[in-house]
Amino acid sequence: MTVDVAVIGGGISGLAAAYDLQRRGRRVVVLERQVRPGGNAKSEHFDGFLMEQGPSTISAASVTANQVSGTLGLDGQRCDLGDGVRRRYLVGGGSLQGISVHPLGFFLSNYLSVMDRARMMAEITIPGRKDTLTGEESIAEFCTRRFGRGFTERVMDPLVGGLYGGRARDLSVDAVFPKLIEMEQRYGSVARGILALRRTAKMPGRRLFSWNQGVETLPHALATSLGDAVRLGVTVRRIKRHTDGFTIDAGQAGNLHARSVVIATQPHVASDFLVDVDAVAAEAAAAIDAPPLAVVYLGFQRNQVDHPLDGLGYLAAEADSKYVNGAHFNSTMFPGRAPEGYVALTGYVGGGRQPELGCLPERDLIDLVREEFRDLLGAKGEPAVAKVRHWPQGIPQYRLGHGDKVAALATTSDRSPGLFLTGNYFQGPAVATCLELGLDTASDVDGYLTNESNTERNDAAFG
Repeated sequence: MTVDVAVIGGGISGLAAAYDLQRRGRRVVVLERQVRPGGNAKSEHFDGFLMEQGPSTISAASVTANQVSGTLGLDGQRCDLGDGVRRRYLVGGGSLQGISVHPLGFFLSNYLSVMDRARMMAEITIPGRKDTLTGEESIAEFCTRRFGRGFTERVMDPLVGGLYGGRARDLSVDAVFPKLIEMEQRYGSVARGILALRRTAKMPGRRLFSWNQGVETLPHALATSLGDAVRLGVTVRRIKRHTDGFTIDAGQAGNLHARSVVIATQPHVASDFLVDVDAVAAEAAAAIDAPPLAVVYLGFQRNQVDHPLDGLGYLAAEADSKYVNGAHFNSTMFPGRAPEGYVALTGYVGGGRQPELGCLPERDLIDLVREEFRDLLGAKGEPAVAKVRHWPQGIPQYRLGHGDKVAALATTSDRSPGLFLTGNYFQGPAVATCLELGLDTASDVDGYLTNESNTERNDAAFG
């Protein structure tokens, strides 16, 4: 079998790339080891509950996500963030501290001390760093320099724990929050940058959306649109490069030939494929770790939980967290996540903060999350449902030096023409980001194939 493009990996990034390439008229095949597409975007339905085992929201600010939703005919199934989300919650002093979602919420709340709030407001007076040769900064170093230690430890560290399951002191601000660097360099202050963007109406909204049947709706629709181009339950063993493309050893599914290959797997899997093709990229991919993460889903009768659950969930600074990096109030976020009279909650355990906890047995994880929900949310008694999803490879950690790794991976096609990489270890794990990167990768692949065809025609004309 010969195709224009073989996409290895049927997560959102790989499916998006294949979808766009097929729309461009390319012969595409997607090879996915699992028996269902979607990667970590998995939505499980049981007993009237809906559990998101991976991502649970999509940014409404993403033009690409909105366009793809419409093109796939999914807008009729779309659900926006519920009106019950009125506050943001962080753990402080052993209890949840509610903060208004208003832009001035942190200034008006007592969550931060008066001194911390004053230092935070003084950011606009702090000179921007001019010397970019002093080295890469962690998120903690950058935010402490700009906003003070209190804001960093009480706000940014919980945010990093929620988004990446990591520590602000470990992750690169250049890789995770490049827009903060850009605003400091352009405006001399992050606050001035935000004000300038608000004045020009370029500040993205913070609204989120999903679909009635969950985030898995998106990869399912992408796979459906691709038809029999998606091959499930296929384990790729090896990729070999030839002068006219690549041979892919797909085990019992046989070999296939492709003019171009897109590797859209987790970084450690990509590294194994790259060893015989591009040693530089293989080394870079292998150096990106993704510590184990556990998703613990609990459903309670509404009268078992004292807390109003009037937010997205809560985040915890590492100093205040017992076990849970953060939690979602799923039944508040979107309709249809729990039966009438019940609520659904999800706790995230492990990741870069405490990777060993992400490997605990299911029963132990349920018990420790129940204990924390009891203390923070007043959740009493036995849950009506309790499920755990273990991710042995969780969210990639964008540690210091991540930019160099991405640069090596992004230039794979320069060293090995026709070979491209995409995935959540490039620009972020958000669904919209992966979708956008997948489409960008498709454009690069299409350009390569077009140039290759033109070169062959020219060679033939002058042959």
